[in-house]
Amino acid sequence: MAKLNFIMLSLVVLVVAITCVPSLAVEENEPKKLWDQCVVKISPNCALKIISQVFGDGVVSIPCCKELVQEGKECHDTLVKYIADRPSLIGNESKYLQKRDEVWAYCVSVSKAVSPA
Repeated sequence: MAKLNFIMLSLVVLVVAITCVPSLAVEENEPKKLWDQCVVKISPNCALKIISQVFGDGVVSIPCCKELVQEGKECHDTLVKYIADRPSLIGNESKYLQKRDEVWAYCVSVSKAVSPA
């Protein structure tokens, strides 16, 4: 009887592992997949300037703001969040996410101001 209970428990654990672990892996890979898609939408130079402003005290140029707006908010949010989730940065994540939003708002306003009407 004890052996049957052990087998049933093992079977339950196996079923839970088979159904839950792959779904967790998919969720974890989604930001990486979006990162790979988004990172090619912006020049390396502009990406560095944007990251420098969000995580440091750099300044984003108007041409880089235009690239950022063309890249899109979802990509911008994902890229910054992906970087901010690193163990060495996670303690200041809320500050970085606020700066991310400030950079986005600035770039949208600058891009609208210099775009032909």
